[in-house]
Amino acid sequence: MMILGLVRWMQPVHGYDVRRELLSWSADKWANVQPGSIYHALRKLTEEGLLRAVATEQVGGRPARTTYEITEKGQEEFESLLRGLWWELNEPADPFAAAFSFLPALPRDEAAAALRNRAILLRAGMAWMRTSLESDWLRDTKPVHVGWMFELWTARAEAEAAWCERIAERIDSGVSYLPAGIDRAEGWSGWEQQLPRHPSQPE
Repeated sequence: MMILGLVRWMQPVHGYDVRRELLSWSADKWANVQPGSIYHALRKLTEEGLLRAVATEQVGGRPARTTYEITEKGQEEFESLLRGLWWELNEPADPFAAAFSFLPALPRDEAAAALRNRAILLRAGMAWMRTSLESDWLRDTKPVHVGWMFELWTARAEAEAAWCERIAERIDSGVSYLPAGIDRAEGWSGWEQQLPRHPSQPE
């Protein structure tokens, strides 16, 4: 969707300029667009009839550059993807959620420390975003909605940092990871035996 949208906006446009624009947006960090895959994606979208190559030129010893435009089919696909992302709730995959599902596999002190460290990293990112929101760089060089997106990311980071600190306190308190009696339920006994012992628990 990002590449179709940029070609639509900048056309006719070289693949190099699409890549440069995406990198200037840091799209590799928040939109899962990898710089090394952009030229491949442009060729694939062209093969699928969503883009068309309108010219290929070479200046001096530089690599040949192809200029792209969006097709009518590509325009329809872009609008479909765009509206789908606006109107549907799509939960992004979060590697941390996979790690957190194995919380009992970590010693309690390490889990609590890792959560507090995560909160520190999140708050550092929040400080950078707040500084950016107040900067001339954002006000004078970026569309207004980029600032609104920074506000969204800041709010999410703030909520997650507070959650990390709250859960770290619960872990430190020694609260059991399993509901009462579940350790005796079928399929849970082995998991309970593998839980790291809290320092406050007797041998």
